[in-house]
Amino acid sequence: MQTTTFIYILLAVLISTAVSWFLYFYKSKDKRKVNYLLFGLRFLSLFLLLLLLINPTIERKKTQNKKPVLSILIDNSLSINHFKKENEVGNIVKKIKKHKALNDKFDVQFFSFGEQVQVLDSLSFNSPQTNIYKGLNGVEALYKNRVNPIVLISDGNQTSGNAYEYFDTNKNVFPVVIGDTITQSDLKIEQLNVNKYSYLKNKFPVEVRVLYQGNASVKSQFMLQYKGKTIFRQQLSFSKENPVETVVTTITSTDEGIQYYTATITALTDEKNTENNRKMFSVEVLKEQTDILLLTSILHPDLGVIKKSIETNKQRSVKIENIDNYRGQIGDYQLVILYQPNIKFKSVFERVNVLKSNYFVISGAQTNWNFLNEMQSNYSKKSIQQSEDYGAIFNRGFLTFGQKDISFNTFPPLKDAFGQVTMNSKFDALMYQNIGGIETKTPLFATFENGDQKSGVLFGEGIWKWRAASFIRSNSFQDFDGFLSNTIQYLASNQKRERLSLQYKNIYPANASISLAAFYVDKNYQFDGRAQLSVKVKNTDTDVSQNVSFSLQSNSFSAVLEDLPAGNYEFTVSVAQQSVEKSGKFKITNYQIEKQFNKANVEGLSAIAEKTSGKLYFNSGDNDLINDLLTDKRYVTVQSVITKKESLIEWQLLLILAIVSFSVEWFIRKYYGKL
Repeated sequence: MQTTTFIYILLAVLISTAVSWFLYFYKSKDKRKVNYLLFGLRFLSLFLLLLLLINPTIERKKTQNKKPVLSILIDNSLSINHFKKENEVGNIVKKIKKHKALNDKFDVQFFSFGEQVQVLDSLSFNSPQTNIYKGLNGVEALYKNRVNPIVLISDGNQTSGNAYEYFDTNKNVFPVVIGDTITQSDLKIEQLNVNKYSYLKNKFPVEVRVLYQGNASVKSQFMLQYKGKTIFRQQLSFSKENPVETVVTTITSTDEGIQYYTATITALTDEKNTENNRKMFSVEVLKEQTDILLLTSILHPDLGVIKKSIETNKQRSVKIENIDNYRGQIGDYQLVILYQPNIKFKSVFERVNVLKSNYFVISGAQTNWNFLNEMQSNYSKKSIQQSEDYGAIFNRGFLTFGQKDISFNTFPPLKDAFGQVTMNSKFDALMYQNIGGIETKTPLFATFENGDQKSGVLFGEGIWKWRAASFIRSNSFQDFDGFLSNTIQYLASNQKRERLSLQYKNIYPANASISLAAFYVDKNYQFDGRAQLSVKVKNTDTDVSQNVSFSLQSNSFSAVLEDLPAGNYEFTVSVAQQSVEKSGKFKITNYQIEKQFNKANVEGLSAIAEKTSGKLYFNSGDNDLINDLLTDKRYVTVQSVITKKESLIEWQLLLILAIVSFSVEWFIRKYYGKL
């Protein structure tokens, strides 16, 4: 208590005493003993009122016992149902709930997980995906600073999310293995790689990885089927020493649109789980033939790389011409690439502007910027006779066409004339410039739409180095060629930028939660979060339809379609009070990803137990688990003393006592006729 507060309380005592004494004893001739009672009551009332006005702070200490938290994470996915282990899981949960000693020692909390983690309500074992990593991470975040052992009741088979075996936590994980642990003979299609798009009459590659579990030497047959007909067949041999076979083939695209194919591996005679012997995939076949003209006045390694990269798509053809010799027609090409243009390009620019042809400018150290500034109005540059290196910064907000970051910021810098770039028209930047390690908002790669004409510009030469760097990073030219392919596909297309764009898959497994993402812009191509979007989904097999509204999420719209049976679907997304809509289709297969496993993942569960200093148990060892938790000295109740400061004015009892004291005094005075 502070000295000032103590002095105020002492004054309150003196004032209360003085007032009470003056009232009942000063010059008083009444010497009855009741005056002493009245004196005490008046003193008490006044002192309490003054004490409440002073309002001193009182410290109170409270002892608190905090039990360690025991988190029970329960796998609620379809794989538990597939192994027919629902009763075992339910019995373990009931035993933990009813065990008095365990609940006395721990604050037991129950959670279920599948695709998401949530507080346990009931177990249905119908989640179509298993994300063990998300379950562990959810508990870690909830009890970050508490002693918190985790009991993980699962078969250990994860179908989505990061590898849980490497989850970093200081909490001990005690997995309880659910499901069969004996390795049975099994063949499964573990991985299937195929391009999302192909072109009509073009061949696209298919790569399939088939995995065998077993000890005997076996043979099987792999098949690819299209519209019920087998279009590829290959014999495969497996053994304990050779458990993996990779099938690589090419398929010719014969029909336009979304096409569905089925990969199948014939089952073994003693194979119990055949759900994983079959996998369906889709390819969207496009009808497109693109002729591209590449005009240049110099020889440069970029030219060959651009041609080779673009022509990896057999539906595209690049013709390289020197500007001095070119006498052709610009209108014969869907796209004109102008490499480091100078005054010799004047007639070509004039023709491009007249025809409103789409074009792509790549500048460099030998570009005549005074000429280029006159020939187009989208951008300009005040350059000097000195070059500069410009690194790339990927713009994740770029929405003109789909392009992922292929580590552009690690690519070698491009070379261009030194000078300040001014953007004179509305543009979309795929990349910004990094000059000497300083990130800027000046575009390195930008696109423009002026009416029906599209154009793009890359401020710098040396793109051949990018393709080489991409190969070194990924051991493939695919990422770089895909980037250039996306660019060419956009610039060569005569279609206007769409106000409504959708993201979805063409094929989904059974029981999957289907998410449709939509991006809508107004007439100025600015995102419009006020719009109301809805989707009408129709099952073309049964003619059953439903309507679902989109919800706004950040800078996009999202709609989730749930509980749709297997079949073929068509859908149309429309914008309320706008004549804007877009359609698509997808297929839901009978394949359930949770049924691809034939045994529990003991190795994964054992790894997380060892990494976190926990212990592995099997579903018949739940009694051992409980006994170990009860005897484990790492988990003890922590006693802590909490000091709480309270203001005296919060004590309502003091005010009540003062009122009662005044009231009793008043009644006594009235009784003795002292009023």
